Amino acid sequence: QVQLVESGGGLVQAGVSLRLSCAASGRTVSGYVMAWFRQAPGKEREFVAASRWNLGPTYYADSTKGRFTISRDNAKNTVYLQMNSLKVEDTAVYYCAASAQRYSGVYGAYRYEYWGQGTQVTVSS
Repeated sequence: QVQLVESGGGLVQAGVSLRLSCAASGRTVSGYVMAWFRQAPGKEREFVAASRWNLGPTYYADSTKGRFTISRDNAKNTVYLQMNSLKVEDTAVYYCAASAQRYSGVYGAYRYEYWGQGTQVTVSS
C-alpha cells in the first residue's frame, strides 16, 4: 500500500508561483508513475501532469504546459508540482496519484491505484 499526503496549497494572487508537495509512505515510489490531477467545483477531475519514473518522461496537460513542472526527490520519496504564472482558472483541489503500472497510460484518473486527500489551491484576480 502507498499513502500519499499533499501539502503546499493556499490562497494566492494571479501571476505568482506555488509549489505543491506529495509525500509518499508505505513503499518507495521511484518506480511508480506519479501524477497530479485537479478538480474544480462542478467539474470532473482532470489531468495536470505526470512523471513515469524518476528522471523518466514527463507529461502535461495543454493548459499547464510551460507553466507547471513535475519533479521528484527520491531521497524524500516526494513528488512536487511547481506552478508558475498561476491563473484564476487554476483554482481547484489538487490531488496526487500513484500507479505501479509503469508502462500504462498516464492521462486517465482510472489508471491510478493510490490517491492523496487533496490540497486546495485558490487563485484570486
